[in-house]
Amino acid sequence: MQVTDSVYWVGAIDWVLRDFHGYLTGRGTTYNAYLILADKITLIDTVKAPFVDEMLRRIGSLIDPTDIAYIVSNHAELDHSGGLPVTIETVGPEKIFASTRGANALGEHFHLDREIVPVENGESLSLGNMNLSFVETRMLHWPDSMFSYLDEGGVLFSQDAFGMHLASSERFADEIAPDILEYEGAKYYANILLPLSSLVTRLLQQVPELGLDIEVIAPDHGPIWREDIGNILDSYAQWAGQTPTKKAVVVYDTMWQSTALMAQAIGEGLAAGGAIPKLMPLGAAHRSDVATEILDAGALVVGSPTMNNNMFPTVADTLTYLKGLKPRNLIGAAFGSYGWSGEAVGQIEEVLTQMKVDLAAEGLKVKYVPDDNALAQCYALGQQVAAKLNETCDCE
Repeated sequence: MQVTDSVYWVGAIDWVLRDFHGYLTGRGTTYNAYLILADKITLIDTVKAPFVDEMLRRIGSLIDPTDIAYIVSNHAELDHSGGLPVTIETVGPEKIFASTRGANALGEHFHLDREIVPVENGESLSLGNMNLSFVETRMLHWPDSMFSYLDEGGVLFSQDAFGMHLASSERFADEIAPDILEYEGAKYYANILLPLSSLVTRLLQQVPELGLDIEVIAPDHGPIWREDIGNILDSYAQWAGQTPTKKAVVVYDTMWQSTALMAQAIGEGLAAGGAIPKLMPLGAAHRSDVATEILDAGALVVGSPTMNNNMFPTVADTLTYLKGLKPRNLIGAAFGSYGWSGEAVGQIEEVLTQMKVDLAAEGLKVKYVPDDNALAQCYALGQQVAAKLNETCDCE
């Protein structure tokens, strides 16, 4: 697929993938690789190892793969570098380039007998009639990460930034429904880049200083951005800022529906108090969907029954996952039903405190099945969280 006069997409489509290290990829993904038809023909990134033949066939539909002079690895993660050893063996490139840390990472991954040439931040590489320059983006989202920028056509090869997990026969974002782009873009950010938001903000502030005339953003997953590029940049700025809204995400699981009854009453109290409740029973919601919903939420309310003196396993799993993503600017509360010990609520509060969630109310425990009085307390808890959210959320 032609991207610009000199750049072609030669990646692979993974229609099957449904899990990406704990992140539910319900729409599959793509592994994007790009071919620059310069005097020195250059391949930007490869693909996941099982898909290397697909990539090589695409390249072969344009040129003899052995005509490739340079390979650039923007990111050493195996979904982009897994096909590198076979590609090197097939192509026999003159040189292979990566960031300084990328060169080390590729060496440690594959123990190659080829030198990886390290490039520095701001360094340029002549492709003969074209010029490629490099921008280090350490920890966005690996220590080795970097962008490559092709002057001719203004193409920014952004590795994992500005991407999404979305298998599609359409290669460009403007060919895909906006609601799908918005959801999958937000989900990708929430589950991959959220803990690095301060670095994202810093990078976006530095973009004007880089002096790049960006006409196309070509990420390593999902569609290519060639129109309204400012929209995806604005979305990243918004997601990185994590400005709270009146949305209150209520995450819970239940054994015999008692905690579910509590969640419903809390949701009603939230709504009555002016919040926008989003109930997410973990029997029907994946941890990565929860992460997506809290990206623009103002409150996180978590409920669990107590089982074997602990939180229910799905709740513990989700909180562990969310803790690693380091969401900011949230208030919260804990609740749950129990039979004889009731430790889960205190354990939830402990994790929420470690996540720097501001507890808006004391945790609520109900023994066995909640009666009308207990449900009234749940309703009041929802109102209390909503009131706190109204104080902290600068929104209409």
